[in-house]
Amino acid sequence: MKQLHRLLWIGIISIFLWGCNSKKGTFLETSISQNTQEVSVKKLQNLIKENKLTLFNTIDHAENAKSVKMRLKPETVVVFGNPKMGTVLMQCNPSMGLELPLRILVSTNYEGTTSFTYTNPEYWSLKHNIKDKKCLAILYKAKVALSSLVQKASQK
Repeated sequence: MKQLHRLLWIGIISIFLWGCNSKKGTFLETSISQNTQEVSVKKLQNLIKENKLTLFNTIDHAENAKSVKMRLKPETVVVFGNPKMGTVLMQCNPSMGLELPLRILVSTNYEGTTSFTYTNPEYWSLKHNIKDKKCLAILYKAKVALSSLVQKASQK
């Protein structure tokens, strides 16, 4: 009986460790762009508008760094969303307001490679303890939409 109990605990711990990949960036999605920083940002902004999403803001971190006499490689955050879907998510759990509106980071490394990075919305179901099926479906739709936006914006 003790051995069975011990095996059960080993199994539970293994499942927990397997399901919680703790490597850096586990919940971040990153895609390489075939375009420059400027073109990537502009294409993303245009796609957001074409998809009838609300473009709230664009934050140029490199430009802000210059304002305090510091240097930063190109790094821009595009802030956007769908207020109707966002409102439903915040009704599921008000703490979702920490994640909304959506954000995609467009950055260029020192080798000149531009990439898009965003948080996988399905992670928020864990972080904010969302179990409602309607809200989980919205998070899945957000995941698909973000992936699609990034894929289209990254093409020449």
